[in-house]
Amino acid sequence: MDSKASSGKGAGGRKGGAKKKSVSRSTKAGLQFPVARIGRYLKKGRYAQRVGTGAPVYMAAVMEYLAAEVLELAGNAAKDNKKNRIVPRHILLAVRNDDELGKLLMGVTIAYGGVLPNIHQVLLPKKAAEKAATKEPKSPKK
Repeated sequence: MDSKASSGKGAGGRKGGAKKKSVSRSTKAGLQFPVARIGRYLKKGRYAQRVGTGAPVYMAAVMEYLAAEVLELAGNAAKDNKKNRIVPRHILLAVRNDDELGKLLMGVTIAYGGVLPNIHQVLLPKKAAEKAATKEPKSPKK
């Protein structure tokens, strides 16, 4: 029994020594989003009969990119409104003012987001047009 322990072999004939710490697939891919959880959801959701090993990694990367993009733009919107906290209104302003995100989330309603500020041109006062007309040089009187 002592000879087995001193030989350095563990269970199943493996070499003994320090056990390697497991590294998550998210860490390997350099992502913050959970690759294993997304893979589990893809399998449980039965979106396809089989799910490849790269699919959850790619999907996690895309989701992380989109989240970072929305958060960056919403943070800028919050800063423009002199606020320190992002609220749904800032997310709506960020999404609707960005062309690509607006196209992606066109049919999405953001709860408590409100609407974009917009006043139709017909409803605006005509003072600016009248002032421009009055400033024109008049012909000299004879």
